Amino acid sequence: MEGATPSVDPGLAAALRGLADIALPPPVSMLPQTWAWAVLTALVVLAIAFALWRWYRYREINRYRREALGELRLIEERIGTAQTRGDALAALPVLLKRTALAVWPRETIANLSGRGWTGFLDAHSGGPVLPEAAARFFEEAEYRGPAALASVPEAEAKAHVAAARHWIEAHHVRS
Repeated sequence: MEGATPSVDPGLAAALRGLADIALPPPVSMLPQTWAWAVLTALVVLAIAFALWRWYRYREINRYRREALGELRLIEERIGTAQTRGDALAALPVLLKRTALAVWPRETIANLSGRGWTGFLDAHSGGPVLPEAAARFFEEAEYRGPAALASVPEAEAKAHVAAARHWIEAHHVRS
């Protein structure tokens, strides 16, 4: 008797056959139900698109800074050794001049040298002016050869690189 299946009541079997599956409601639409939600969604999408466009534009406008800072890192690495310090220091004012030429008109920048050049750097430094030693270095560096620049002590050379880095990062262009 243990293996026998119980008999099903015929009334229960008829009732079970008469049951229907649960009726599910239609899926909820993901579209906005009122025009206000559609307008809000459009405004949010436009705001995000505008923010992305501004970010991209800012990044493109300042690409020259990133490239100049990359070159400055290479110059800074070469300053560490006495054999390459002169060439690295000779490249420093050239890098600043090229950075300025990327933003300001050639007629404004190309003929600047000496005090006029350091005055320009100070005027557009975006903060405190160049330290006196760095200003003197940038005034005279183009007239000294790499051999003379190689005698500059490493600490002083690193201070000149720091001044150049500050100018590249902080200068501002007046429109």
